[in-house]
Amino acid sequence: MITERRNPRSVDIDLLPTERVLKIINADDALVANVVASAIPQIAKVVETAAECIRSGGRIIYIGAGTSGRLAILDAVEIPPTFSTPPEWIQAVMAGGAKALPHAIEGSEDDRARAAAELKSKKLTKDDLVIGIAASGNTPYTHAAVEFAKSKGAKTVAVVCVENSPLSKTADLTIQTLVGPEVITGSTRMKAGTAQKLVLNMISTATMIRLGMTYSNWMINLSMTNNKLRERGMHVLQEILGVRRDEAARLAENSGSNLKVAVIMGASGCTKEEAQKRLRDAKGNLRTVISHFGTGRE
Repeated sequence: MITERRNPRSVDIDLLPTERVLKIINADDALVANVVASAIPQIAKVVETAAECIRSGGRIIYIGAGTSGRLAILDAVEIPPTFSTPPEWIQAVMAGGAKALPHAIEGSEDDRARAAAELKSKKLTKDDLVIGIAASGNTPYTHAAVEFAKSKGAKTVAVVCVENSPLSKTADLTIQTLVGPEVITGSTRMKAGTAQKLVLNMISTATMIRLGMTYSNWMINLSMTNNKLRERGMHVLQEILGVRRDEAARLAENSGSNLKVAVIMGASGCTKEEAQKRLRDAKGNLRTVISHFGTGRE
């Protein structure tokens, strides 16, 4: 496998000065973005599938072992606070469970039976999307999970860093980022991990955009639950509506700290109840509501 080959650019790296070591690592890291860019058509298909699954009442379930599992958890847990979405929309299952997050449990990645058991507890349906993440495309735990998901009619995706892997042959869709050999042979927490993080960020963020969880590039669905987020919310209101801070504060308070409702109230002059109704009628999509009367800041 290419993920296990030696990198000719880092041979005898242990004999080099520290700055040279860092330059070699950095130069290899710089290759990752272009590799991910080449996979955008594949990523786009996954995003459209993911958005349709959630619209149909399904879920996105990441699954992985080791670095792949940790990156999956990292992406999944950030979605609810960023977009105020239900936590079940995007979930992550990791080989070895919660104990494997801070401490490596290397044998867990070979446990095929455990993978099936953990997904069985999710009660998968045809509306769910299971995304298996494995740099080698050959991790037994992840492969077994994708096989089980397919047997239950769920849609499946492989996120891999090699060609013609068992995982990609099993999954319905494949995102392939061929980052090549690592600076430290086989250490796929490096370029492969960086590629995986970029891909997962793209999938989750673009899916939320497709579901109307942003307005333009504003984080319109954020929950104003601490000082930083309250300040961010106030700034968003001022920018969208072109109002002074005191007016933004009034709208935030009268809307119950709901940014979408506050924008509709400020743009149309309607009550909180009417704004909530308009938002419900538009299935939560602020862009759809605003298109009827504008904000004065289009």
